[in-house]
Amino acid sequence: MEKTYNPSAIERAWYDRWQAAGLFHSDAGRGGEPYCIVIPPPNVTGILHMGHALNNTIQDILVRWRRMQGRNTVWMPGTDHAGIATQNVVERALRAENRTREDLGREDFVERVWRWRAEYGSTIINQLKRLGASCDWQRERFTMDEGLSDAVAEVFVRLHAKGLIYRRNYIINWCPRCHTALSDEESAHAPARGKLYYIRYPLGASGRRAAPPPDYVVVATTRPETLLGDVAVAVNPRDARYRDLPGRVVTLPVLGRALKVIRDDFVDPAFGTGVVKVTPAHDPNDFEMGLRHGLEPVNVMNGDGSMNEAAGPYAGMDRFECRKRILKQLEDEGLLEKVEDHEHAVGHCYRCDCVVEPRLSLQWFVKMKPLAAPAIEAVKDGRVVFVPARWTKVYLEWMENIRDWCISRQIWWGHRIPVFTCGACGKEWAQKGRPETCPQCGGGKIEQDPDVLDTWFSSWLWPFSTFGWPDDNPDLRFYYPTHDLVTASEIIFFWVARMIMAGLEFMGDVPFRRVYIHGTVRDDAGLKMSKSLGNSIDPLTVIDEFSADALRFSLMMITATGQDVFISKQKFEIGRNFGTKIWNAARFMRLQGKPAGGPLDPARLSADDMHIIAKLQAAARDCASNLERCRLNDAAAVLYEFVWHQFCDWYVEYAKDALGGPNRDDVLDLMDRVLHTALRLLHPFMPFLTEELWHAMGYGGADEFIMTAPWPDPAREDALKLEVDAGTVQYVEEKHALITAVRALRGDLGIAPSKDIRLYIEPRDAKVKERLTADAAAVGRRLNAEIAGLAGPRRKKAMPSVVCALGTVYLPLEGVVDAEAESRRLSAEIEKADKYLAGVGRKLRSVEFMTRAPREVVERQKAQREEVLERKAKLETLLKAVTETRRSAAKK
Repeated sequence: MEKTYNPSAIERAWYDRWQAAGLFHSDAGRGGEPYCIVIPPPNVTGILHMGHALNNTIQDILVRWRRMQGRNTVWMPGTDHAGIATQNVVERALRAENRTREDLGREDFVERVWRWRAEYGSTIINQLKRLGASCDWQRERFTMDEGLSDAVAEVFVRLHAKGLIYRRNYIINWCPRCHTALSDEESAHAPARGKLYYIRYPLGASGRRAAPPPDYVVVATTRPETLLGDVAVAVNPRDARYRDLPGRVVTLPVLGRALKVIRDDFVDPAFGTGVVKVTPAHDPNDFEMGLRHGLEPVNVMNGDGSMNEAAGPYAGMDRFECRKRILKQLEDEGLLEKVEDHEHAVGHCYRCDCVVEPRLSLQWFVKMKPLAAPAIEAVKDGRVVFVPARWTKVYLEWMENIRDWCISRQIWWGHRIPVFTCGACGKEWAQKGRPETCPQCGGGKIEQDPDVLDTWFSSWLWPFSTFGWPDDNPDLRFYYPTHDLVTASEIIFFWVARMIMAGLEFMGDVPFRRVYIHGTVRDDAGLKMSKSLGNSIDPLTVIDEFSADALRFSLMMITATGQDVFISKQKFEIGRNFGTKIWNAARFMRLQGKPAGGPLDPARLSADDMHIIAKLQAAARDCASNLERCRLNDAAAVLYEFVWHQFCDWYVEYAKDALGGPNRDDVLDLMDRVLHTALRLLHPFMPFLTEELWHAMGYGGADEFIMTAPWPDPAREDALKLEVDAGTVQYVEEKHALITAVRALRGDLGIAPSKDIRLYIEPRDAKVKERLTADAAAVGRRLNAEIAGLAGPRRKKAMPSVVCALGTVYLPLEGVVDAEAESRRLSAEIEKADKYLAGVGRKLRSVEFMTRAPREVVERQKAQREEVLERKAKLETLLKAVTETRRSAAKK
């Protein structure tokens, strides 16, 4: 083994060997108990970011663990065609060539996208491989491949036949930049500081100038450019202020159109003046109001966000420029009464962040309530479980208030809607494949709907379409339902909920049993990592600098279940340093030679041997328990504590002495057993390092991999099933505590670890004295100390001491410290503590501070005061002992 671990030299090599050996692949023919995860398919345009790294590390840990348990494991990989995102990428490339998709035409443009996908679409797949993802790459799918496209068409046709897919004019979220409709979930609403404009609408059907009150009503709006599409104004029927207004006519400013006044319960009397404009073509609530009152919508905007011919003098103008010009005209005509600051939520396109425009448009929809009902029950009755459980409420609230899903998109890249219209007789029908003739009249002039389906319409079928549905096959029957789904909270509605609905509708069962929702990746300041903020950390850079194992293990250590994770580059040192520690321990063992092996003989084991066995048993038990509960950070912490502290810091250090004694073979054999087990426990978290050490330590032959080695099983393995005396374990724990306490005392007194010291230990009872007598030399070597006696010294006052479970330890200072210099140092430390305590005391006695400061700040001040008081007491005790030492020296 090399002295220093070099991950870059081994990670790619091991991944290639795993793939070549076919270790990632399985099928129903192998039988056994299945375990299946489907990957949340990354966009084909995607590049690995920290969110991907977190998500896929969690999945890979679960998959590797289940594989080692002997489960028939499949991790289904693939990518999403990402309709809008991918089309945007290719259109940007065309713009660089001074061309548009219209220049190419639909067929050639789609072909151009396929070529782009062939060249760049595997980028994120290759990056996932660098992370160590053990996906079954032989099964890799793409949401636009032939099989999945067939499934999409099948689902559309079935839902259409059931009347669950329909087309209608409706207000939808429209992106003027992407030129397409968006679902409600794709239009993220964010708080914005806007304006509320109070506009005077003259009463009467003539005259556009302002008249003295009460000859106008004041209407408040956040979007004055849409007044060009007003068809009425409305008041609440219970609003006494406007009892006489309904039935009258008002004049639309700018265009002079006559508008009637209507009553509607939807109007909020507390908003603005209580009088609202009704613009059915540009507001979803107004659209519903228009249906109730038989109002004809007036669309004043084009798909690119410019004003159309219905906007009169503002036709051709951008919507925001139109807003400025209308406000200027209203102000000039005395019709703009006032403007107020106003906080409201504004929708943005999830792809390009453009402000979304509510727009009346003919679109295809899925009726969701019939599909949602069984999916609600599936979560309520526990067939699908969310981890953490708090997401259950979020899911149910959304599902119980679900709205129909707009599934049509006005782009070219995607699954084209399989609806056809006969040019001869006008018949419209849905079917799979392109028809040659009309089923009604036999005509051959047939047009397909030009729109494509929402990307999520293919993704919601992912858990079963990837296994070949609608065709029946052994793999589909064996692996469906899948087991765990690992994803982020932002796609619960986009994807998770819809998959549950689709699984129940088309497979008759839920698509997965458990949904693990992990947190969002943020920087140390708490901001979400993103390219636009410039605070993202490239996982590939981390892999190059620290290793893939370091990235994986560090992420797990700092990510509590379901909580956001706060990342800085320095935090990846956790995993790197841990890997180095493991490597060094294994290398030390290699240098000792090969263990003899054979069965474990409890009669030949020391207390320290039994202690490490007990700790190994606890680590194996707790790691498995935490993995079962998706508490991966707790599992990582268990392994870190065991390997770093219990094994490397305590047992390996103990072994350095014991290897020179008569029980060398027993100690070496036990170290080997412990490492053999620890590597298997660590493998799901750190696959590359553990595979390298598995072979370096001779645990596996050339074609035997830790990846397929059995997970540690207490029923089968000597060290894991050995019964360990609890008293023995407690004694070793207390011995470690004694060593730690003496080391801390040395530090408090400024005594270097390399300096020889003497100690007196006063055991708490005869049994402890007996054990410490046998252990005295070993304890002394751990402390670079001579155990001068196992009884209390005569001059205790002159010796600083520590009290621990095994007894009291005294440290004579004569000849060890400069008593006079140490006395000065301790006095200065006490004076410093007094100054701090005086300052914090004034704060905590201040009425102003105690009433104004946040509670957590006050509690922090109190906690710090207690720490300093404790530290001061310790310093005073040490000073007293040093002073006694000075007096004793003076008497001599």
